Amino acid sequence: MSDLVPADTTEDVRTRGAGVSRQVAVLPVGSFEQHGAYLPLATDTLVACAVAREIAGAYPVHLLPPVTISCSHEHAAWPGTVSISSVTLHAVVRDIAASLRRSRVDALVVVNGHGGNYVLGNVVQESSARGERMALFPAAEDWEAARERAGVVTSLLTDMHAGEIETSILLHAHPEMLRPGYENSDFVADDRRHLLTLGMSGYTDSGVIGRPSLGSAEKGKELLASLADSFGAYFSMLTSDA
Repeated sequence: MSDLVPADTTEDVRTRGAGVSRQVAVLPVGSFEQHGAYLPLATDTLVACAVAREIAGAYPVHLLPPVTISCSHEHAAWPGTVSISSVTLHAVVRDIAASLRRSRVDALVVVNGHGGNYVLGNVVQESSARGERMALFPAAEDWEAARERAGVVTSLLTDMHAGEIETSILLHAHPEMLRPGYENSDFVADDRRHLLTLGMSGYTDSGVIGRPSLGSAEKGKELLASLADSFGAYFSMLTSDA
């Protein structure tokens, strides 16, 4: 679990920053919420950190420690879930971005591991409108490209929570964190139009919506590799002079 926290020293940051025209930081944002009986509460944080590490291995970016609690209100019916308000998450990301700019790191990529963090899109939109350099990653299109490359069978609609994608990434990056049961926990609920009102408990008793039985470590490896490739366009955009 030590790979969740970057091991950089201040000299590492100084050296990396000297080699680029514009510095970019990467902030993983996860959550602490139920993921069925077989994935840990920290699953979204583990996924966001795995994506961020893959990016940091391919591009000269400053990897930040994760935000581990976010907006998981739809999972409140399950023990262990902890949330902060969207206002708080908005303020935390803005404060981090402002602190980075004071350190001459003027571009921030937020790597979001939890679909319920809707407010992160607002943070990026508002920051961009002020002329600040910020991006939200991965987009749905990046996930779709990764799904196809990795041979993930489940659609993004069906693979909503604790399904094939999340199980695959943890089987690759943190197999020690999985418990038995994902092999027979598939549950599908594609029509979730009242999710914001009813929460997850209105659609699933187990907390799972997806097909975790289809997960594999090889799919997880390919998912992360594809996302790292997709990040190239974001890096180019944020470091350009335009």
